[in-house]
Amino acid sequence: MTQPIQHPVVWLEYAEQRLGLVPSLGGGVAAWQWNGEGTSVGTPFDVWRPWDGLNPDRYSLASFAMLPWSNRISGGGFEHGGVVHPMAPNRVGEPYPIHGDGWLQPWTLTQPDQDTMVMTLVSNYFSGNPYAYEATQTFRLLPGGLDQTVSVTHRGAVSLPYGLGLHPWFQRNLQTRLQTDVQGVWHSGVDPLPTVHTREFPATWDPRRGMDVNGTLVDNAYTGWCGEARITWPEHRLQLHMRVPEVQNRAANDPGYCLLYRPPAGPAFCFEPVTHPIDAFHQPGHPGLQVLAAGECLRLHVEWRVKPLT
Repeated sequence: MTQPIQHPVVWLEYAEQRLGLVPSLGGGVAAWQWNGEGTSVGTPFDVWRPWDGLNPDRYSLASFAMLPWSNRISGGGFEHGGVVHPMAPNRVGEPYPIHGDGWLQPWTLTQPDQDTMVMTLVSNYFSGNPYAYEATQTFRLLPGGLDQTVSVTHRGAVSLPYGLGLHPWFQRNLQTRLQTDVQGVWHSGVDPLPTVHTREFPATWDPRRGMDVNGTLVDNAYTGWCGEARITWPEHRLQLHMRVPEVQNRAANDPGYCLLYRPPAGPAFCFEPVTHPIDAFHQPGHPGLQVLAAGECLRLHVEWRVKPLT
């Protein structure tokens, strides 16, 4: 007897693309397939490494949202306004809570238009966390690519610091390259929590001139990000441009942040637009975190555009 699918995929097809969402599995993305210029008939290109439809580990998804914070929080929690908020690890093998808690909860999906799907979540102190919030993910397919927005509204009585991020897994092969403008990078320990910030990039870590996304481990945050990046797949004659308008429009003294996860092996790597660096809760000044009072909102909007590589 065929077993029912535990986490069904809901598909949106529009503008020569297919987008599959998995609301029950952390509001994640199963696949984003490009069928437009640069592909052959019947052979769509998976911009993000597709989910296999079976593995319940969120890390096997094509992408997921990180909220109400991104990456790791050390110290067993954080202090805000004179109150200590304890937080427990939330992933096997991780000593710290990581990527928020939205990715661990089921979301509700609606389709308000032929080109758009929306997922929503109401979270109330999930797993003992101090956060009560409402979150929304909006996906809109349009000619040439995808507009993606994630937002979170604080519903707790006491203000708290918030952060956002996206965790897409890009497929990679031998010629795949990443190019973006940054100013510095955080070194990290084996945790891997940040230890030292530098403007001197280790060998093969400099994305400003176009870096190989294959190589030794990188699991680090970059600072002074320009809010724009380019990934190229010469074997497929395709490229992806991503843009975060909020980062591009910031003042020069208000830096942007991004994260790179380049595992030594495997078919994919992660380039993550985020609003704050790793463990910002314990860095001086809490860089990038936004303190929200009840009813206040934080938003991250990303424009993804696929083009033929010329």
